[in-house]
Amino acid sequence: GAPDLAVEVVSPSDTSTEVEEKVIDWLDAGTRMVIVVNPRKRSVSVYRGLAAKLLTENDTLSGEEVIPGWSVPVKDLFTLFGER
Repeated sequence: GAPDLAVEVVSPSDTSTEVEEKVIDWLDAGTRMVIVVNPRKRSVSVYRGLAAKLLTENDTLSGEEVIPGWSVPVKDLFTLFGER
């Protein structure tokens, strides 16, 4: 079966259409939550079924429904991926 959580980090060569297709594929397969990290835009998109939410560096990403107790400040993700 599909994983409960999928994370996609957008690379400079990815087109928005390619990323959207990946998200749709994950959700269609039954993934409950898809996180798309865009280092270039310094944003995170969170998809839960048909609902999407855009987070910025001032927000906190919570994956509580798939990983109990897990949350991380969005700005920390960019430090993790080497983007300052």
